[in-house]
Amino acid sequence: MRLLSDCMDIFITAPFYAVYLWVAGGVCETCLESPGKNKNLFAIFSFTVWLILNVANRRYSFSYMFFLILNHSFFIGLVLLLFQADREKKILAASVLTAVLTLTENFCWAFLACITLIVQHTIKKSSQPLVSEWEAGMISCFSLAAVTVAVYWLSKHLTSVFYGKPGRWYVILAVPLFVLIALIDVAGWGASNGIMVKGRSDMGLYYDQIFSYMGSCVLTGLSMFAAGVYVFGMDRIYLEQERNSRYHWQIAIYKMLEEHYRQSERLRHDMKNHVIALTGLARGKEWEKVESYLEHMEDTLWVTNGDITGNKAVDALLYQKKKQAEREHIKWECDVQIPKMWGIHEFELCILFGNLLDNALEACGRMEEGSDCFVSIKAKAVKKCFLLEIKNSMNPGEEWKNSLKNNFTKKGIPREHGIGLLNVNDVIHNYQGTLNIEMNNGIFEISVLIPYMTPNSLFETRS
Repeated sequence: MRLLSDCMDIFITAPFYAVYLWVAGGVCETCLESPGKNKNLFAIFSFTVWLILNVANRRYSFSYMFFLILNHSFFIGLVLLLFQADREKKILAASVLTAVLTLTENFCWAFLACITLIVQHTIKKSSQPLVSEWEAGMISCFSLAAVTVAVYWLSKHLTSVFYGKPGRWYVILAVPLFVLIALIDVAGWGASNGIMVKGRSDMGLYYDQIFSYMGSCVLTGLSMFAAGVYVFGMDRIYLEQERNSRYHWQIAIYKMLEEHYRQSERLRHDMKNHVIALTGLARGKEWEKVESYLEHMEDTLWVTNGDITGNKAVDALLYQKKKQAEREHIKWECDVQIPKMWGIHEFELCILFGNLLDNALEACGRMEEGSDCFVSIKAKAVKKCFLLEIKNSMNPGEEWKNSLKNNFTKKGIPREHGIGLLNVNDVIHNYQGTLNIEMNNGIFEISVLIPYMTPNSLFETRS
């Protein structure tokens, strides 16, 4: 009975900690793209371990640091064990959740304890106020509630951090977070052993406690700010670097397309001479040379005679993507007509078509071998707008993963959906267009609508 009485504050805060664990499991589920059952297992096992450790601590009085190390170790271990993702991603997820719990809980605890002491001193006229066990339990409940809100907010903004980075990047991002956690834990250990920020000798215990709690608030507040700037700043820097490198890569691809198209033009110009040469080889029955000659012509001639879309650069690009689809046994359907008097530059057209088709072909490539894969691209003028629609097959499981994010919009693309789509979004934004994405029955469909740009409106948009 005495043990139950001593653990009463633990049982009071237990429901709040259980809610935090359930929300934290949801964050792991979203960021690590794991099935929902893992979230429930994580919440159950983590809560059980937390409850056992806290009750055992009251019974056997563990040292402060030993208890924290056990608590953190079990939490991180359960994240690594129960969720399906790359190990580096799971390490980062565990470090983020542990940092949010440690920093936010310590900040709220110190802040609320400071408010409690001030109220006791000013209203209740207590000369030596102290935080009672009951008040400490209530403060812990409010602190855990604040942690839960913080984690829920992060769940809406963290998906970009966990998308499309190399494994080493996640580990590098996690290390400073673990350092901050250790720093706050050491500060907490000092406070638990009576190390306080003291004022003048005549101020007394009340002011010593106020100064200590305020110092803890400043330390944890600055740590939270630094952690947020670091995590989201590193993500922003990485995305900007990738966008710049992708942009330069697309410039190189565009120049390559222009060069190949010029080669095709020269080949068609010399077609009469090629026919004469092939005729001579055929008459001599040199079939291997004929085959080699034709293969060389095919490699050089990227597009058929005559325009396909009305734009030479896009013709070359579509021919390249079609050949890729044929190599990967992906059914290809193409019906594209580009208005000649439109106002969009060829380079930006290639960004639009190239990135969207790359994503479509990549999605087909992730499907199981033998699946019925297809890519369908249609583009035409609709009233005073240009409409581009691309459909492709996809794994049904990817619909579930993307539905977790639930961040698709008609006017923009969230950062977690790839650098290529960010470049597409830039083009759409520059020309005042809109975008819509739909997923249904294993089919991914993206539609882009861009109004015609007159020379005057184009100048205003770019300026």
